[in-house]
Amino acid sequence: MEELGQKVSFDSKRAKEMVNELRGSFEEGKTMGYEWRVEQLKAILRMINEREADFMAALHSNLSKPYFESFLHEISLVRASCSLFLKQLKHWMKPVKVPAAITTYPSTAHIVSEPLGVVLVILTWNYSFMLSLEPVIGAIAAGNAVVLKPSEVAPATSAIFAKIFPEYVDNSCIRVVEGAIHETTALLEQRWDKIFYTGNSRVAKIIMTAAAKNLTPVILELGGKSPVVVDPDCDLKIVAKRIVVGKWGCNNGQACVSPDYIITTKSFAPQLVDALKSTLEGFYGKDPQQSKDLSRIVNSEHFGRLTRLLDEDRVYDNVVHGGQRDEKQLFIAPTIVLDAPLDSLIMTEEIFGPLLPITTVNKVEDSFSVIKSRPKPLSAYLFTKNKKLEEKFAMTISAGGILINDTTLQVTNPDLPFGGVGESGFGSYHGKFSFDAFSHKKGVLSRGFGGETPARYPPYTPWKQALLRDLINGSIITLILALLGWPWRE
Repeated sequence: MEELGQKVSFDSKRAKEMVNELRGSFEEGKTMGYEWRVEQLKAILRMINEREADFMAALHSNLSKPYFESFLHEISLVRASCSLFLKQLKHWMKPVKVPAAITTYPSTAHIVSEPLGVVLVILTWNYSFMLSLEPVIGAIAAGNAVVLKPSEVAPATSAIFAKIFPEYVDNSCIRVVEGAIHETTALLEQRWDKIFYTGNSRVAKIIMTAAAKNLTPVILELGGKSPVVVDPDCDLKIVAKRIVVGKWGCNNGQACVSPDYIITTKSFAPQLVDALKSTLEGFYGKDPQQSKDLSRIVNSEHFGRLTRLLDEDRVYDNVVHGGQRDEKQLFIAPTIVLDAPLDSLIMTEEIFGPLLPITTVNKVEDSFSVIKSRPKPLSAYLFTKNKKLEEKFAMTISAGGILINDTTLQVTNPDLPFGGVGESGFGSYHGKFSFDAFSHKKGVLSRGFGGETPARYPPYTPWKQALLRDLINGSIITLILALLGWPWRE
């Protein structure tokens, strides 16, 4: 917004006015009905279909993101999510009948999904289309008013959301706020009914501190160091392809579920390295900088961060593939590091880039203790033909999600919850989990005026006490007697 050619600052006052307007719309019941929710979802789907090229151009502008990768990992997933919600929303909105207890007989019990109110969605930059719309779709479907704060680190996508989104959705209930720290701070000073944040733990702590002032619940999706365990008992050619496409085929490693490091046995590591090298060359050529299928680093700050990880003493000498870089082009080649020290930065910080260290152990089972000695990751991957090892991995490794014999595909299944645990975040979404994340599950118990029993009310004579004990213990005979008015003696 501009006045007299001057851009009006988005400060706490303007943020409060905006939230009050949205809360007014919510209190009027605008967002409650099925029709309004469906109308917004159809509008978003129409926006995706009509403006797909604009969004893909913005994604390419942010990261030099390959167009097909944008379609595959962002456009198609959000389109499928909209379609799923449109198909299932009426069913999800219906009250769910649950059993009534014997102590309340006769009665009926239901769980009602009600919207929370006005929610704030703060997003990160790496999947700036998909990560923006996935939670917003869930919030709208659940009947909330929503404010979307796109990431300023992805300016092209942020700008296109601010311009295009209001053309399609109900602006009395849904808003987009652009900006950086100043604007985000102004937003966090307001009272929200839920805050959803995707990003890093440093910012998450700031958001939790702000939310705590109003006891506002939060969902945090934070990432972490997602391990890949490779058992020698595997199909190595397939393993190499699936690791490479999950690491470098997803934003060139700039993905929260991207493989962060590999653990394999000392004896198997040389074969794995050779297979990864061969696959990388097959996918991206001898000069990967010329490949049109690799994203660039998002900005010079992140380029410098990754360079520091790679150039640390004891790390660079262990590079067995790649390592080339071009700061002007924000390009770092797919890089493999073998046996970097466990206390090095590349093995203690989330990499979020095209660097892939490989740690070796004597036997594959030793990988479990390596993973468990670190903060719980968002994802954990295992490649093996050994079913017992697979079962042990799934049962003993704590992570936001686990995928066996592939990487990253868990995010494409809307019937699986997506979210972290411990330092990788908490709360989950995707599919119905998104609807539930932005709903309050309200218990409703309904009784008529029959079924009175004198034993419920004082004075609690020995007869009444005995009857109540039997009722609580589930005695059907006592229930029948109580409904008939027993005990007749007070």
